[in-house]
Amino acid sequence: MQSLNFILFLFGYKILGRGGLMVKKGIAVFLIVLVFLSIALAGCSIKTTASIDGQEKDESVTVIDSEENKTEDEKAKDEKEQDDLEKNKQISEKSENIVYISASKLNVRAEGSKDAKIIGSVVKGLPVKVLDKLTNEAGEVTWYKIEFENEKFNNEGWISAKYTVADRMELLGEAYRDLDLSPQAKVEEYEGNPRVKVKGVYVTIHSASNSRLDKLIEMAKETDINAFVIDVKDDNGNVLFPTKTAEKFGTTANNKAPIKNIEAFMKKLKENNIYAIARIVSFKDPKYARAYPDKAITYKKSGKPFTNRDGIIWVSPHDRNLWEYNISIAKEAAEVGFNEIQFDYVRFPASNGGKMDKYLDYKNTLGESKPLTIQRYLKYAREELSPLKVYISADIYGLVGSVADDMGIGQYWEAISNIVDYVCPMMYPSHYGNGVYGLSVPDAYPYETIDRGIKDALMRNKNIETPAIIRPWIQDFTATWVKGHVKYGIKEVKAQIRALEDNGVSEFLLWNPANRYTEGALK
Repeated sequence: MQSLNFILFLFGYKILGRGGLMVKKGIAVFLIVLVFLSIALAGCSIKTTASIDGQEKDESVTVIDSEENKTEDEKAKDEKEQDDLEKNKQISEKSENIVYISASKLNVRAEGSKDAKIIGSVVKGLPVKVLDKLTNEAGEVTWYKIEFENEKFNNEGWISAKYTVADRMELLGEAYRDLDLSPQAKVEEYEGNPRVKVKGVYVTIHSASNSRLDKLIEMAKETDINAFVIDVKDDNGNVLFPTKTAEKFGTTANNKAPIKNIEAFMKKLKENNIYAIARIVSFKDPKYARAYPDKAITYKKSGKPFTNRDGIIWVSPHDRNLWEYNISIAKEAAEVGFNEIQFDYVRFPASNGGKMDKYLDYKNTLGESKPLTIQRYLKYAREELSPLKVYISADIYGLVGSVADDMGIGQYWEAISNIVDYVCPMMYPSHYGNGVYGLSVPDAYPYETIDRGIKDALMRNKNIETPAIIRPWIQDFTATWVKGHVKYGIKEVKAQIRALEDNGVSEFLLWNPANRYTEGALK
């Protein structure tokens, strides 16, 4: 303002000096009014100079409103925007000097030479931080010095730059290049819904609605169990409590809903410090299929609905109306007090590795790939449920973390882990084929099966910058149908838990379809 007044003073001085007292006062008044109008239109943004340690520094002072006049919502929005900026800045800084391994397995050497001692190895897709590099006479990078994890050697070594890429998308096949693997703005913890290191068990609608629930609560008091995964919409499309959603969408899901007072039900869980997870079976839903038969997956030739051996009809995961149905039920679960929404059967039906796709009509009107559809579904769920301050998780095949593709069911590890808060691979040893991981009968090797599976899963999580927390499902039942199986009891359940803990994984979920758990393994 001082510099502006000085200019006006000089300008006025020249007018008066040259014209004396005979100058027209109207011109001076007009100029002064014009200047003040310009200042007002500019939002009172005025350049000033401030003296800091004897040096002048330009600052912009914008007078719009005071912090005191802002609403609490506006202040909270400003704080969130600032937090997001900080997170994005940290993610950006973390991404600098990162390359990705493009070879299936690449040796790490003690020096930048092909003759140097091999001190370790890294696998395809792994992001590694570059510490230094060597170039040839043409200025091309030939070797990178990197940080890497290895239990036996130092975590620095050299790799051939030839087998690296700067963009992870270059490593993906054509079917996966439209997936979103960019960093996501995930919530660290919701106010009023703190994160819990979950040790949980599965609870059916039937168990939740009878005396079995009280027995499970007593078990939780005597063991390390602190969470229940409760069917809110099960494999048959039935719901735990009457929902407005079922009425709105015209399904018969409410007909057998056993919990009439959901508030009292949730109160009992909270009073006993049970972290409540709502299981929502996503795309296996015969009740929805009956209400919307045109949305079911059908055989192209006959038009009949596709079913697996259990005879239950699958609905197309491409169906956006079903997305709304599932997520609307999830919202009702969140509103009554569930801490987390877990999406199960969040996949396409097993179709022999996709070999049956040519015979099936998935109603794919948008021309999406399977993994893209699953990722978009989970991303939409997160967007809709986050305002309700609940976490989201997804159940996936245990083998997904160990294979390079989506297994023909739309479950691509990085695409799912990048979106949800918790990823729950179903690592039941009985569900791995004989010979997997070099084990004759994985069911008979609970520690070794979990150990191999979780190592692969942890490695896959390193391929993305905002991965989900891994919380596996493990086995607490005897798989009598598996040739060479073993009876599962305290020893076998503990072996699985130990395998997770040995790899730094502290959370797990136990599955037993009858909800009868090995308490001796949980103390």
